Amino acid sequence: MVTGTLNVESLLEKMTAELSVLMKHRQIEDPFIIGIRTGGVWIAEQLHQALDIQSPLGTLDISFYRDDFSQIGLNPSVQPSQLPCATEGRDIILVDDVIMSGRTIRAALNELFDYGRPASVTLVTLVDLQRRQLPIQADVNGGVLTLDTDQQVKLNGPNPLTLEISTKTS
Repeated sequence: MVTGTLNVESLLEKMTAELSVLMKHRQIEDPFIIGIRTGGVWIAEQLHQALDIQSPLGTLDISFYRDDFSQIGLNPSVQPSQLPCATEGRDIILVDDVIMSGRTIRAALNELFDYGRPASVTLVTLVDLQRRQLPIQADVNGGVLTLDTDQQVKLNGPNPLTLEISTKTS
């Protein structure tokens, strides 16, 4: 049962504006945008285009880096990460759709550092559920959601992108 949807387009506009200001403040001129599969890639594609970034877009599949791998098993749609640029010494913009516990981001950072040591990593997420288990915060997010314990959020896409809030059924 769907209990609501959020306007992804307005969240992306807010994120683009905030990220542009942050990049100017940090003097980041040629960032390497990397999306975390799958929803993060969809958001990264939108930001990449809106900010007119010239470097190619990268994708991470963090399935093998998750700390709950033994509990949840292997994601059936694992795909290789694609990083067409070197990460060593680069300013990275890491993009995901939802930040909740921080564990996905920790896994992404572990994989990212296996490719080299970036100059900086800026974290951008579409929504923040504020249910941290690790001390990881987004630098830019589209919005904060407070959900009941029986609710979940899911990004559907890629075209159009819709953010759906639903109630879990028992």
